[in-house]
Amino acid sequence: MNAKHQPATAAGTFRLGADLPVVRLGFGTMQLTGPGVWGDPRDPDEAVRVLRRAVDLGVNLIDTADSYGPVVAEPLIKKALHPYPEDLVIATKAGLTRPGPDRWLPVGRPEYLRQQAEMSLRHLGLDRIDLFQLHRIDPKVPLEEQLGELQLLQQEGKIRHIGLSEVSIEDVERATKTAPIVSVQNLFNLADRKAEPLLEYATDHGIGFIPWFPLATGKLSLADGPLAGLARQLGTTPSQLALAWLLKRSSAVLPIPGTSSVKHLEENVEAAGITLSDTEFEALSQAV
Repeated sequence: MNAKHQPATAAGTFRLGADLPVVRLGFGTMQLTGPGVWGDPRDPDEAVRVLRRAVDLGVNLIDTADSYGPVVAEPLIKKALHPYPEDLVIATKAGLTRPGPDRWLPVGRPEYLRQQAEMSLRHLGLDRIDLFQLHRIDPKVPLEEQLGELQLLQQEGKIRHIGLSEVSIEDVERATKTAPIVSVQNLFNLADRKAEPLLEYATDHGIGFIPWFPLATGKLSLADGPLAGLARQLGTTPSQLALAWLLKRSSAVLPIPGTSSVKHLEENVEAAGITLSDTEFEALSQAV
């Protein structure tokens, strides 16, 4: 299937760990679960259609976590896409437990992280997870112990690459003393750029930067939002502009917009084909 029928590929590729190519516009699965990222989706059949359509459109990076549901998103991926295309990269995470809807508590004990990695392998139907991310650093457990267990799993062939989530530059530098880090995943979008220094660091060091909430949980997609005027001028949608801005911001940025709707998915993926001029990029940067 060529790029015309796979619009996501227009975003170009990035190599995680220098050896794992991914299309830069990926898909995040958090919104495939119930309210509060808790329980099953309202429409399980549509969730399956969304995942299959994402791959049809050229997306080959699917981001998920054991805690989405919990244990909802990973089995959905397996149901929709297994046996997997050869080039599909599934990135999952462990290190956050779920005592209830919208509640997240870090647990980084080595035995827990190993258990969750083994469970993710089972739920996804994989022999090896291409990218396994520490969902949060547990302040009660030495970072070296948390990453040391992931490195053991890596040496056993159960994890290919290791990533981190919601970290600082100092965290990354400390982590790399224990294990190679190929990606970081932090809150970042046009409306919230506090992670700019980390993005610069990741770009300079060849580390993939995965911005979560790339559309600011929908605030940047509003028809009367801050991007609406520019979107009308350019003949796009606000959400497409927000994603195009991220893709232009750095070649290391790997946005993973999520949705439970095929229609919204298709709209988001079209952002890969939008090339912003420097002037348009600056106008967007100033608009929010």
